[in-house]
Amino acid sequence: MSLTIAAQLAQIPAHHLNIMGYVDESAVNGPGCRAVVWVQGCSRECRGCFNPASWSFKINQLITVESLAAKILANPRNSGLTFSGGEPFWQAKALTELAKYVKEKGLNVMSFTGFTIEQLRSTQAPPHSQELLAQLDILVDGAYVESLAIHSPDSPVSSSNQRIHVLNPALEDQINWASDQVEIHILKDGTRILALRFVLCNGRGL
Repeated sequence: MSLTIAAQLAQIPAHHLNIMGYVDESAVNGPGCRAVVWVQGCSRECRGCFNPASWSFKINQLITVESLAAKILANPRNSGLTFSGGEPFWQAKALTELAKYVKEKGLNVMSFTGFTIEQLRSTQAPPHSQELLAQLDILVDGAYVESLAIHSPDSPVSSSNQRIHVLNPALEDQINWASDQVEIHILKDGTRILALRFVLCNGRGL
């Protein structure tokens, strides 16, 4: 981790997340209908990235873990929660806390990451990565590689180097979402338009 990234992450108060956005219902960011949190901050800057607005580690939207959990749990249609970004594992401690909140209420938790699972299990992983891994039911790992892009309505990953790790055997038969879907979503300030890989289930954005 660079000193610059570390300094910017240190600006996030305890029990808070710095997020790019949130939707309370999505159909293609994991099995079933689920909430999605896009965290702010990613150092990879992948060519062809769908969300370049998520790269900066500067404070965007600060929200407490408790209030975000309340938003997620207020929607009875959701069966799960997905972390995307940005790079979720740079905010692993707060996401672990959030995952515990929703799992206590019966939701499953999934995350995308640009790291590989081997990197996340190593001593070089971002702080608290293994604690977050322990809470996940599904992990999709690997950075997006534009030259390996998959444009298929049947593929749950965006490039062929990415892997799906089902960490909860109960979800083995639920790898049925499609990554090649696009929604133009206007954030709450009405000025930023993002192209995101999800289809809303009658949901709203934050």
